Amino acid sequence: MKLDVRLPIGGMFSLHGLLLVAYGLVSGGAVYERSLGINVNLWWGLALVAFGAVMLTFALRGGRRRGAGAGP
Repeated sequence: MKLDVRLPIGGMFSLHGLLLVAYGLVSGGAVYERSLGINVNLWWGLALVAFGAVMLTFALRGGRRRGAGAGP
């Protein structure tokens, strides 16, 4: 059984990141007064989406490389 954990991890981080980005875009500025006016949800959401995209890219590249070889 060849399970690549990068695929579900990348999907999970991407999904949670997209939810945070959406919340950061629709929430008002009053929420971010305690964080010095920085939209923390938006920035952390973008970071999670980027990490998830990297993990998904590595998972897809690893699957192609493994499938192309003639070995076990």
